[in-house]
Amino acid sequence: MTAEMAAPAWMHEQITAEQYDSWSDEQCAGIEIVDGMVVVSPSASKRHNRLARILANALEAAAGPDWNADTDFDVRLQDVPLTNRRPDVVVYRADTIDITPTRPEHVLLVVEVVSPGSETTDRIVKTDQYAKSGIAFYWRVEQAVTGVPLVYTYVLDPAARAYRDGEVFTGVIKVSAPFAVEVDLSRI
Repeated sequence: MTAEMAAPAWMHEQITAEQYDSWSDEQCAGIEIVDGMVVVSPSASKRHNRLARILANALEAAAGPDWNADTDFDVRLQDVPLTNRRPDVVVYRADTIDITPTRPEHVLLVVEVVSPGSETTDRIVKTDQYAKSGIAFYWRVEQAVTGVPLVYTYVLDPAARAYRDGEVFTGVIKVSAPFAVEVDLSRI
């Protein structure tokens, strides 16, 4: 049996925002929509999920009452063609918790934890998409061979709609703006 035979028909057709919005949470789990096409992501490793959860918890604690940090939900980057990304961690305005879909103007920071097979997408494609949509901060977390992750931070240049390089952290992340956060990643 080939992958084409096993894949549902909707995976080979361009999806509209209206169609996607009618799907159940179960149908949307583990997929992203890029230029209207479904992109299925393999299941993340335990290390990947743990790292995302630790970052989300630390960011939530540091953000205060005006911001939430969560994992595993869509950010609607554009409606036509539909592009929904599912970052590993999203920091978004607390007052938008019940607004669906989450839009870039609700989001302060997205974090992608790089996994085998997602390197190019996380390093290049998503960086460009997040910047063009106006998300102020992007962090890319590389799972280094040493076991201690490297965190590359990027800050949006709104005029250019592109990110400029920020700091690179290994072991402990210490960021003071836009809110103070310190995360020890040396024991992931």
